[in-house]
Formats: sequence, structure tokens, C-alpha cells
Amino acid sequence: MSRLDTKTQNRAQTVVDNLYRDVERRIAASPPGLCPVDMSLAFLKLCHAQSCGKCVPCRIGLGQLSLLIEQVVDGTATMETLAIIEKTARSTVNTADCAIGRDAARLVVDGLEGFRDDYVEHICHHRCLAGLEIPVPCVNLCPAGVDIPGYMALVGAGRCDDAIRLIRKDNPFPTACAYICEHPCEARCRRRMIDDAINIRGLKRYAVDHSGVVPNPPCAPPTGKKVAVIGGGPSGLSCAYYLALMGHSVTIYEERKQLGGMLRYGIPSYRFPRKLLDQEIESILSTGIQVYTGMTVGKDIWLEKLQHEYDCVYIAIGAHQDKKVGIPGEDSRNVMSAVVMLRAIGDNNMPNFHGKQVVVIGGGNVAMDVCRTAIRLGAKDTYVIYRRSQAEMPADAEEVAEAMEEGVQFRFLSAPAEIIGENGKVKALKVEIMELGEPDAKGRRKPVGTGKFETIEVTSVIGAIGQRVDLGRIAPEAMAFNRNGTVQADGVTYQTAQPDIFAGGDVVTGPKFAIDAIAAGREGAISLHRYVHEGQSLTLARDPREFYELDKKQAVVPIDCFDAPARQTVAHDASKAKTFANDRITFTEAQVKAEASRCLGCGVSVVDQNKCIGCGLCTTRCEFDAIHLTRDVPEASRMYRTEDKMKAILPHMVKRAAKLTIKDIKEKCAK
Repeated sequence: MSRLDTKTQNRAQTVVDNLYRDVERRIAASPPGLCPVDMSLAFLKLCHAQSCGKCVPCRIGLGQLSLLIEQVVDGTATMETLAIIEKTARSTVNTADCAIGRDAARLVVDGLEGFRDDYVEHICHHRCLAGLEIPVPCVNLCPAGVDIPGYMALVGAGRCDDAIRLIRKDNPFPTACAYICEHPCEARCRRRMIDDAINIRGLKRYAVDHSGVVPNPPCAPPTGKKVAVIGGGPSGLSCAYYLALMGHSVTIYEERKQLGGMLRYGIPSYRFPRKLLDQEIESILSTGIQVYTGMTVGKDIWLEKLQHEYDCVYIAIGAHQDKKVGIPGEDSRNVMSAVVMLRAIGDNNMPNFHGKQVVVIGGGNVAMDVCRTAIRLGAKDTYVIYRRSQAEMPADAEEVAEAMEEGVQFRFLSAPAEIIGENGKVKALKVEIMELGEPDAKGRRKPVGTGKFETIEVTSVIGAIGQRVDLGRIAPEAMAFNRNGTVQADGVTYQTAQPDIFAGGDVVTGPKFAIDAIAAGREGAISLHRYVHEGQSLTLARDPREFYELDKKQAVVPIDCFDAPARQTVAHDASKAKTFANDRITFTEAQVKAEASRCLGCGVSVVDQNKCIGCGLCTTRCEFDAIHLTRDVPEASRMYRTEDKMKAILPHMVKRAAKLTIKDIKEKCAK
């Protein structure tokens, strides 16, 4: 009788397998900013270690390639070395006996074809292009690509009007973003390598509060082209603004009574005062944009008519339809959605929560807006029900902290199970106690029910679990849609399946932040401008908005040597607490100078000595006087002002004219 022999891995093999998995994970997570030549060298050494060594191309060829590329990385190689690398790699590809050698050498060949400039830069200038071309984190992470280092420097210098002009080049809503932007630009600020990120939104708030009336740039001459924009929210207004500056005739069709979209019907006035919103919209409309409010496309006017009357159409209707919680009792009275509640408040129809017990279901920023609004409307007790822990909440941490300070009671790890009613009205909310399980696809731990329940006595329930797109009757049959109802549009050009119709903002992406919609409007305007001019490419020279993160280990200068002034934090006016007035206090001038000085200046450009000829033209063209030309060796030559140039030129002109005259006389005498 034979024995059952079960083969198991020994300890060494288990460790090796784990190392391979670690390597695989690190490769998948590698940021694009790494040196491609160094990466090729690492992959080549890994493949060489896997080779059996039986054939000469693998055993000798891969080893020689590693040594040659090491010379490139170390800065000791020449252009002849590059030719030898290419010849050796191609020879190994053609002669290796197995796929290990061929694929390893092919990695080198592909690299020489794909990033040859990096090899040349290493050889000629002993530097890596990947490090030089890494974009500025704050600019690249801003969806609109605003020149953040530029306007921070202007604010620090007290030039607030110029800062607003610079912001408007990419974002026509500087005031809105100064008050309600989610500041994704701070997420990878390189100042974090030392202490905390720059308070970019705080500096912008100072700029908008201390600037005067900054006029918009003049519009270009009329092009004779007409564009219709459906939706007067941040994306539609942004698109219309830039199209008007380009000289096009733009008309906005808005379903609601007032413009603003979610800036008006989704953001409470205590966060963004309505007076400031109206001023910003008025500034945008001053470019000559025509507006029709209370006009529903698909009911009052048909999309086909707009296509006939206009050269192209931009759809930016947002995501204004609420999502249901999906639990029993949701049809009871005093149950509403956050979308409906905030929309009513946007039209100055305030719900009465005086003395009531309100529960908000959700954990995002909208849930924070709703629960804090309920307190301002007189709610006695306000609860937030969230099925995960506080660490997993998607809401901004600052908003959560402020809600707690105002008395909002948070029930974490609680999922709504049933709305209990009495006589058709809400009486209580039954919740199930949850616990966190394994992480989901987004990395957040999935809540798992425990089977334990508790009941909270409430009189009103507000669902804030998300929004969805509702195109109504405006969607033409030729357009394509995703399963969630959003419009399918090109990620770069925003063009839909119907060539003359473009779409952007929440109607394409689903609910996102205001700055994302603003950025989509600007990019959509660029595509529309190109579309109405025949023969223009919609994709040429478009920025893909890729971000390359810099690792602390790659810092050339030790980070401990920098000054470390503390990040300036926003103070709150206690007299405005729990009211609809904005209670955040603008920075003082001293705070602004201190905060602006914390910027490490990672966006400062380095002049390429091989391209700059010192003409000085850039110093005259820069609108913000940010570029200055100086001489490294001023004593080697004399400099004159433009007004005094003839004093230096005239003697040489007279001398040259005399020489030419004498030369002519001599030639005549010789004849």
C-alpha cells in the first residue's frame, strides 16, 4: 500500500514567492516620475538573475548590457556607449535561446526607442529628464490647472487684483473656489515633506476679499459662430465665459429661476453667501452672454431646434436627481432627500425644523451641509447615521469637526434598516449596528451587519446618500449613455456620439466637486471653439493632466534644513456660529505673508541655457512682471536704458558711415 505524500513548499521558497509578490505590487504602484533608465536597469538585472545561463547571449550579453547602462546612470558613458548598448541589445534579441533573454533585451530596445532623450540627457548633461519634467503638484492636481504658485506669490506681495486676473485665466469662479473648493491642490503639496501643506484656499480667500472690482479681459472680435449651453451651473457658466472671450455668441438655457446650479441649490449660504455668488455670475455674464431662465429643454424648446439654430451645443445640466435610501417606510411624511431640501433653500423656501429631531443618512459633504443647516433652522437634536467608522467618512475632516462643534450627534457603524411611522408620519429610525470587514474595491473596509438593532426617536429623516443624472426628454437617440444614466463623452474633448453635441460636468462624470465641473466647462469651451472652425484638431496639444509624485528620498536638499513656520489656520467668528452667515475669518496681512513664505517654490522654472538666447522678450510679455533678466558678469559689458540707446549707438553709426565713405572714395580713385 502506497503512502500519501503531500508536497509542501519549504520556508525559503515561501519567502521568495512573497518577495516576488512584493516586487509585483511595488511595480504596479510605481509613480510615473521615476527615472526610466534606472527602471530599465533594475528590470534588466532582475531578468538576468532569472536566466539559466546556458546560452552566451543571456549569460554574457545581459551582463554586459547591465554594465553599459550603469555607466549611463553614473554619468560616465558617451554617445558611443549608447550605440554599443543598442547593438548589443538587438544582437541578444536575435540570438538568445529562450524568451527570458529575448524579452530582457527587448526591454532595452523598447526603451531606446521610447525614451531615447532620457539616455541622451544622462550622457550629455548628467541629469534625468523625468525629474525635470515632473509637474508642480498643486497645479497638476487642480482640475482647472490654475497657476497656484503664481497667484500665491502675487497675494504674498499684496497684489490681490493681479492674483484674481491670474486665477481667471483658468477659473472664472475665484470667489466660489475661495469659499467652497475642496482644495485637492493641497493633497500632494511638497511642503508636506516638512510639516503641513500650504493653506492655498486661505490665501485665495484673502485675495478675493481684498481685491477691488477686477474687470474681465476684453472679448475677441466676433466670430459669427453661435453656441447653445444647456445648464447654468458651474460647468455651463464656465464654458459660456471662455467661449464669449473667444468671440462667440453664447446663449444659456437654464431650467431653474436663477443661475448657479449646485453652487446655489446645493451649497448652503453659510458656506457661500448668495450675494457673492450673484456678483460672480454677474461678472461672467458681463462678457455678453445671453440667458433664458425657467426654460426646460425637451419641454419649452427642443434640442433638435437648438442644433438647427446654433453651430454646436454644450450640455451641462448636472446631477440634480436624488437617490432613495431603499428601506421600508421611506414614503412616510417628513422624509425628504438632501437634494430636495437644499433646492428649496436655494429658492428661499426654508423648511421648519424648529424643536424637531432630525436624522441625516449619509457621510459625505452633502450630509454635513444638511445636518448643519438643520441646526440653523432650529432643530432640537440632529443625528448623522453612517455605516462605517469616522476614518472612512468621505466628508472633509474640517467640515466634520465643525459639525461636531455645533452639536451634531454622529452614530458611526450604524446602517438604516427601517423608518418607523405612526399615522403616516415619521416616529423613529431603526438602525442596525455594523462592524468593519474586509476592504472593498476602493480600499475602504466593508461594513458587515451584526444582527443587533437600536431605535432612534426622530421626527424628520433626510437622505444624503448621493445624486444621479436625469436628462429628462432632452437626450437625442444618437447619444450614448452609461448604465448610471451619465452621458458618454470623450475624456479629452468632451464630444459625444453626436459630433455637434458636447457634454461636461456631473452629467458626464456623475456627482463631483465644483472645481471639476468648472474645469470641464473650460476644456469643453476649447473643444467647441475648435469644432466651429473647420479643419481644427480637437485633441492636438491637450493636457492629459497626469501627476508625477515626488518621493522624499529623491529630494536633493535635506528637508530638515528648511524653515518651518506653522501653517496658518482659519479662525471662526463666534457671533456668527449656527447662523446662515459665513463664520470663517479671512487671514490678516501678516498671516498671508507668513503662509505665502512657506511655499517651497517647486514650480519655479529653470532656464535651459541651450535654448535661451537672452533676448529679454519674456520680461516684456509677462503680464505680472514675474520674469527679470540679469547679467551674471555685469562688469563685462555696459548696459543702457532704451531711452538712452542713441547715446551709445550714434558714435558707432558716425564712425561706420565715415569708414564707408572713405572706402567709396578709394574705390573711385582706383578706377
